[in-house]
Amino acid sequence: MRVMVSGANGFVGRELVAHLLKQGEIRGRKIEALLLLDQNLDDLPEDSRLRRHSGSITDPALLRRVLADGIDVVFHLVSIPGGAAEMNYELGYQVNLQASLELLHQLRNHDRPPVLVYASSVAVYGGELPARMDETQASHPQLSYAAHKRMIEIAIEDLARRGEVDGRVLRLPGIVARPREPNGLKSAFMSDLLHAYAAGDSYDCPVSPHATAWWMSARCCVENLLHAAELTNLAEDRLWQLPVLQLSIAQVLDALAGRFGKANGEKIEFKPDPQLEGLFGRLPPLRTPRARAMGFRHDGSAAALLRNALRNSPSLNLSTTSNAGAVVHEPQ
Repeated sequence: MRVMVSGANGFVGRELVAHLLKQGEIRGRKIEALLLLDQNLDDLPEDSRLRRHSGSITDPALLRRVLADGIDVVFHLVSIPGGAAEMNYELGYQVNLQASLELLHQLRNHDRPPVLVYASSVAVYGGELPARMDETQASHPQLSYAAHKRMIEIAIEDLARRGEVDGRVLRLPGIVARPREPNGLKSAFMSDLLHAYAAGDSYDCPVSPHATAWWMSARCCVENLLHAAELTNLAEDRLWQLPVLQLSIAQVLDALAGRFGKANGEKIEFKPDPQLEGLFGRLPPLRTPRARAMGFRHDGSAAALLRNALRNSPSLNLSTTSNAGAVVHEPQ
């Protein structure tokens, strides 16, 4: 089995590579080669199964070299995040749209359609959402990043219809806890808040305590990506909105206080950005019965979210686990 991960050295990519190496197989077959594509691959582990391909996904020749010996499963994660893509339209266009279309074109195979798992985004819905919504909500992108994601979703569905790529599309919510470094993500405040509280650092939160967002840990995200790759005998439906934890900032702070103590949060202040909160702080309850029926899931509770998201944090004190927040389930 030959498996490719684009964006392999990204936040989710590193987690996915670690899981694939640990489990050693996918779709019932041993992983013989794990092909990694990213600009820089220096931080990934040493393993004889890894095939490192450093460079830009915008290079069609690089893609041809990666795929030259055939491919069975592809996890397509690489993208220019929303904020960065909005500031630099040309870069977002080249990576998020053109390179993705080129990858799809090179993957086309009538005889042995490769399995493709594509990381799309809840950004496709836009910022004007109903008070309650479900997975049938129409898309209305309000960022170039989101528009390009939606275009690739449609292209994957078309190639799946043609029997040329065995595509599966997952719309991801905010994934935490990303490293505390500039990354171009407008939703980076979700991760930054967790890290700051865990460390007892000062932090100016750009949304208010009553702001609500959709949350998922990287660990849970990767488990959903792997589950998507394992699905068999799929019909026409190839796109799923992942189940999410809909939590307010206040609920997350309560869970953080239960784990780290209230004193750790004394330096958290609120300086809301109305535009940012309009896009990422007014997300309603989201029902996903169809995705749940397919076996996709969220972290289960605010406490579990923190355990999964901060399990590698040097600030994590595992001895302070009492009252770590009430279980918050997706509305049924």
